[in-house]
Amino acid sequence: MTRAIVYDEYGGPEVLRLAELPDPEPGPGQVRIKVRAAGVQPADTKLRSGAWKDWAPVTFPGRLGNEASGVVDAIGPEVTQFAVGDEVLGPANGAYADTIVASAKLLALKPGALTWSEAGALSASGQTASTVLEDLAVKPGETVLVNAAAGGVGLMAVQIAVARGVRVIGTAREANHDFLRELGVIPVTYGPGLADRVAAAAPEGVDAALDAAGGESLEASLRIVGNPERVGTIVDQAAANRLGVRALGTRRSGSRLAELVALAAAGELRVFVWKEFPLERAADAHRESEGRHLRGKIVLVP
Repeated sequence: MTRAIVYDEYGGPEVLRLAELPDPEPGPGQVRIKVRAAGVQPADTKLRSGAWKDWAPVTFPGRLGNEASGVVDAIGPEVTQFAVGDEVLGPANGAYADTIVASAKLLALKPGALTWSEAGALSASGQTASTVLEDLAVKPGETVLVNAAAGGVGLMAVQIAVARGVRVIGTAREANHDFLRELGVIPVTYGPGLADRVAAAAPEGVDAALDAAGGESLEASLRIVGNPERVGTIVDQAAANRLGVRALGTRRSGSRLAELVALAAAGELRVFVWKEFPLERAADAHRESEGRHLRGKIVLVP
């Protein structure tokens, strides 16, 4: 049997409970993983609360988690790239558990440079950040604005952009400004007057903007960039539709994850873990996540 977090109805963090389920068996193209760490995503809290029930309804009992790190302990048919005992990371549904199965083609070997918790928090935010920079056509030598630069996706995006020779301006609380400067980012405070502060930081203009905050920051981003094709949000689809900017998502692949892992192994991409919680305290992890103002990611450790 394996322990897993499940929920039987939409609601607050208190609906999450620990259950014992049969050990999953890997099918064709899958491996089974003993989980060492699982990332907690804002998407997880929206699924649990029912905020996304109109377009992503849950079949109860629901499972949560979509990224993990761990050790391969069983191999399904047609898998040749991994062996039992390999340390891996990548996307996996129902990752809030002791044992999970995942598609082998979407995984990567864990580099020694990453701890288990760092590896467990890399895949989802990292691949989202990589995808949106690609969709916004951000190129070396350009200037990009990243709203919520100290959050999970924001931190990945600014580091990937800096590594590619992009000038990055990031919005964040003043308490995070020195931290962002260490990553090569020009920090500005969010809120009223943002466009003026960005103009002072980048008088030559801003080429593209990624919004991970929503609300007025997206409207300000459009004023700053001017071209709606090069402004996108990952958190506010309704505002994107209203303003005519891009509602951005993610594309996951083994090759995209391998690029991120290579950056991490080279020390050009750091994974920031805000806090670790044991699996049985998933509800507390969700409360922390919904409290906002995190620097990086929360992880569950079975």
